[in-house]
Amino acid sequence: MPRTAPRRLVTAAPLLEVGNLSVELATERGPLRAVRGVDLALAPGRALGIVGESGSGKTMLARAILRLLPPAAKTTGRIALDGRDLYALSKKALRQLRWRELAVVFQDPMTSLNPVLTIGSQIVEALTEHLGYSRARAFARAVELLTEVGIPEPERRARQYPHQMSGGMRQRVAIAIALSCEPKLLIADEPTTALDVTVQAQILDLLARERRMRRMAMILITHDLGVVAGRTDEVAVMYAGRILEHAPTRLLFKSMRVPYTAALLAALPKLDAPAHTPLAAIAGMPPDPTRLPPGCSFNPRCPPSRERCRRDAPPLADPDGGGHAYACWYPLPARVAAE
Repeated sequence: MPRTAPRRLVTAAPLLEVGNLSVELATERGPLRAVRGVDLALAPGRALGIVGESGSGKTMLARAILRLLPPAAKTTGRIALDGRDLYALSKKALRQLRWRELAVVFQDPMTSLNPVLTIGSQIVEALTEHLGYSRARAFARAVELLTEVGIPEPERRARQYPHQMSGGMRQRVAIAIALSCEPKLLIADEPTTALDVTVQAQILDLLARERRMRRMAMILITHDLGVVAGRTDEVAVMYAGRILEHAPTRLLFKSMRVPYTAALLAALPKLDAPAHTPLAAIAGMPPDPTRLPPGCSFNPRCPPSRERCRRDAPPLADPDGGGHAYACWYPLPARVAAE
């Protein structure tokens, strides 16, 4: 069957458009190709999950969207937010856009929060700088935001410092700061990595609730497919800097076509598994991004790999025209992927 170009998964005009984006970093071992030819489109109010192992390029993709790459990084392609090319903006215009239209929640709130400023002053700073609030009005709004993200005694907490709070509380504060200026797009980069399991669920549910209430678009970055199930509208699976599979969330979980995606799902713990059942693991290691193998980057770890996989890199395509794009010469049959 002839392969066709991937069809957009959204019908509304995209809020975010990423076109043929590549990011290359200079290292002692040679050029490191962190992101390779990524295409994405995200409509207003939609949630996209980006999933992959450590080193797959998902965080570097997020930093490229945020324009937070190292100065020496070489970026090609186009990133547009609400029709504006982010890489054509001046530094002043970019500062005005951040938080008001584009905000981020990082992995570790202890590194994103200022340890020498109170929680309230950090929210106040965002509101006075970007929305022109008076300090009195900004503090009142800071207390409201802390209440909205589930922090008890918000007025007292607003006068505390980050070290006086638990990890879950600090992440709620980081979310409050990110939401303070009502952004159109929120990027959450592994927002629950340092938290215990029960707090992880609370933070993820908080992000999903706030996104729905504010009709805000969100990119949720994670290594765990279970995190994006039920919390995103679509999922993009990354490996070695490329997107290998991209589909509406329900369709992806119903019928995974790429062996790597299926392997990620198989590696999740099963609630009905007997005690002490060994977890499934993906054999081998991700490739060195400075020494990528020819052909499909996953082929050294892929059991069904054949000669064509080792020779030619498959394009990301949607051969059935149903919004399910994948890059694989020998995709899993739908009936096998759904088992």
